[in-house]
Amino acid sequence: MERIVYAINDIIWSNWLVFLCLGSGIYFSFRTKFSQIRHLKEMVALLFKGEKSAQGISSFQALCTALAGRIGTGNIAGVATAIAMGGPGALFWMWAIAFLGAGSAFAESTLAQVYKEEHDGLYRGGPAYYIEKGLGNTKFSKWYGILFALATVLATGLLLPGVQSNSITVAVNNAFKIDPMIITVVLVILLALIIFGGIKRISSAAELIVPFMGGIYILMSLVIIAVNIEQLPSIIELVFKSAFGAEQAFAGIIGSTIAWGVKRGVYSNEAGQGTGPQAAAAAEVSHPAKQGLVQAFSVYVDTLFVCSATGFMILMTGSYNVHGVNGAMIVENLPGVEIGPIYTQTAVDSLIPGFGSAFVSIALFFFAFTTIMAYYYIAEVNIIYISKRIFKGKTTKLFINILRVILLGAVAFGCVKTASLAWTMGDIGVGSMAWLNIIAILLLSNVAMKCFKDYEEQMKAGIPREERTFDPIKLGIKNADFWEEKVKKESNK
Repeated sequence: MERIVYAINDIIWSNWLVFLCLGSGIYFSFRTKFSQIRHLKEMVALLFKGEKSAQGISSFQALCTALAGRIGTGNIAGVATAIAMGGPGALFWMWAIAFLGAGSAFAESTLAQVYKEEHDGLYRGGPAYYIEKGLGNTKFSKWYGILFALATVLATGLLLPGVQSNSITVAVNNAFKIDPMIITVVLVILLALIIFGGIKRISSAAELIVPFMGGIYILMSLVIIAVNIEQLPSIIELVFKSAFGAEQAFAGIIGSTIAWGVKRGVYSNEAGQGTGPQAAAAAEVSHPAKQGLVQAFSVYVDTLFVCSATGFMILMTGSYNVHGVNGAMIVENLPGVEIGPIYTQTAVDSLIPGFGSAFVSIALFFFAFTTIMAYYYIAEVNIIYISKRIFKGKTTKLFINILRVILLGAVAFGCVKTASLAWTMGDIGVGSMAWLNIIAILLLSNVAMKCFKDYEEQMKAGIPREERTFDPIKLGIKNADFWEEKVKKESNK
């Protein structure tokens, strides 16, 4: 079983997917003239300008829901894994994919807004929706959309939750020596209380938990960095030299350095993966590009802030091992320590002995818990899509309840399976979605760029943010049914 899982992962995460992730980021960065730099001020301003409605959540809530999915195990255990398997240089490639990925995140989230729908009084959307509608409502586009939806339900409902729950169990057990079965029961009960409340309860919980826990975590990392500030220049030099094979100790694993940096970067920030657009579609905005810019900013928050905080803590305190391609240890600072959150716990322990394990386990619990909440919401959106397209919506509630049971089961199973198997299964889920979604947003790049240029023109014309509107018919964008109806209603007032 495990051999089959590892073999599938090797096929999905071949170098072609690494090139596709980097290439799409470069493509969208150039087409938007590096909007991730030029419009940084606009991104921040839009965070707090969105509106809520009975059908949609605010831009900030959508950001927090997306960040709930992004800020999780990848920021703590994922960074540790990247460094362990790719060396310090993997951190640079995580930065690179975040910077470039902001362009992909803008495109996918803008498209999610363009082609969103209203279902049971709530906005729904994401890759499955923009694949079907954006590619022309053909038989091919409909089955392509269904294929992505099935891959997403499998990934976020079954494969990915176990990564988060496994890391929670490892960290909490390491810190407090609590029996894994007790952790499993508590985690499942708390999660059930949230996911049976729907997107409104999920977004409200994320709005409170994500900024609070993220802020405390970054503050702790800044304290550790400040205490070891004299090492910062040499650590930055180590990261950059290792990233390009210039550091002799890590020159032999340059391929692993790039691959693991990109892989864990995509896992962490999810740019191009297709998960962020689900939350983006739920936002109430007057123009699709607004949420595209907000979601692009979320990639920065995730990787450039939180992942960097973890990476610097681990490297500055020497709390890591590095594995060579042949299994030999290149660096062994922590003999016998399993790859994962224990690296970060050891780093914090170096400042306050006995505190690190508890602090990181609590932080990881909240990060991973909100990520599982976001996974459920993403899976639910795609269950609704499949139900409507195949079963005309007749069995939606039944499928949603089945999904809830399966996800809770996956969380429980993740608590007891090995970390290596959990991460590999998660990588299969991430990679499957990334392949399908990145190809789709490249095919639909002209639609995303029409939205981008339209929004920029309104910015340059001095139109206030709240008055910048979107008319798909004027831009020649077809099948944007929600926005067409909105324009008609506005014109009839």
